Amino acid sequence: MRKGARELRRPNDPLLLILTSLASGPKHGYALLKDVEEFGGVTLSPGTLYGAITRLEELGLIEPLAGDERRRPYRITTNGAQVLREIISEMRRLADVGVARLRLAPGGAR
Repeated sequence: MRKGARELRRPNDPLLLILTSLASGPKHGYALLKDVEEFGGVTLSPGTLYGAITRLEELGLIEPLAGDERRRPYRITTNGAQVLREIISEMRRLADVGVARLRLAPGGAR
């Protein structure tokens, strides 16, 4: 498993939410906060956001772009996109197993 993939397991994990947001293109901090809230239903505090950004940079999963003094955009790296693909694939596999097992369970989903 790639470096960084182990840390990104929960669907509401700030690292995973930020990577998912950046998969659609570069964004600065405020745009990340708004996008994550919109698609994930999760409100990140600025401290959580910038702590997660620092960690993602350390892992080589995102990188900063040139910006102005107030707003610095970030983008997902090639490695970050691959890690995100792996995590999504694993989550999809687990969800498929869960759905299949619920169908087999008495009174399960149909």
